[in-house]
Amino acid sequence: MTTTASHPAKTAMAFTERFDPRLLAALGSFCISLSSVFIKVSHASGSTSAFWRCLLALPVLLLLAARERRSPGPRRVLLPLLAGVGLGLDFVLWGEAIPRVGAGVATVLLAVQVIIVPLLAFAFLRERPAKRFLLAVPVLLGGVVLAGGFAGTGSFGPDPVTGAVAAMLAGAGYAGYLFLIRLSGGAGSQAQSLVLATLSAGVVAVALGVPTGTLDFTPDPRTFGWLAALALVGQLAGWTLISAALPRMSATAGATLMLLQPVGAVLLGIVLLGETPSALQLVGCAGVVAAVCFAGNGRSADRRSPG
Repeated sequence: MTTTASHPAKTAMAFTERFDPRLLAALGSFCISLSSVFIKVSHASGSTSAFWRCLLALPVLLLLAARERRSPGPRRVLLPLLAGVGLGLDFVLWGEAIPRVGAGVATVLLAVQVIIVPLLAFAFLRERPAKRFLLAVPVLLGGVVLAGGFAGTGSFGPDPVTGAVAAMLAGAGYAGYLFLIRLSGGAGSQAQSLVLATLSAGVVAVALGVPTGTLDFTPDPRTFGWLAALALVGQLAGWTLISAALPRMSATAGATLMLLQPVGAVLLGIVLLGETPSALQLVGCAGVVAAVCFAGNGRSADRRSPG
């Protein structure tokens, strides 16, 4: 999700290179943080927000994929489609979690993917997790318990426990997406893989939304406007800025700045939506962010190490 066509691609790249990559990454993270706000104020169901964000993003992705067809290399289909199933579950379940537990807490709880992805890599690829990851897991799990309202009363939201479970299942779906899209990836095929995954995610939204009667194919103009903002600002603009910034930064700096997403979601939920997470939930959110930062720095260091 970086550009739209060949000449605009070069223009956009030249434009973004004028700015500090840290600023671009921060702005991109802020845009993505707005996603949960857009979903909540749209009052759309999880399947509706998932369907429309996929559909509205597809034209740009198809233009990118058309550009990529000139690049040599294998074109895989099955793995991106399977990855899209995980992405669709993530979109739908996260959309259901947000009104129940709050935009900020639901976003923080997605961080369970930090645990699941290394476990999948260990189970299927025999990649041993780093020591930092093993040290961070108990802190992250403790933070999830507090942030999700599993520790007792005083949690924000009309149904915080159900919302927290949905958010964590969304994180599991996202972990499956990340793992499979990594296996399917290759130089010159990222946009085509993303098109296939987005198509598959949209199908998941239909498959879950139509039988349950929760998918709205004709949302009112107000709802559609917020969903369009979700696709264009929270999805395309956010990842355009981040994609332009990360290659120009160290892995550690990039991973740290990406943590602005959950932090920003919590703050935006409090300021814009009037959400009031309990003190224990805020402590849990801080624990999750700290554990992700600690584990992420460890993985970055591992990638830079020879062998």
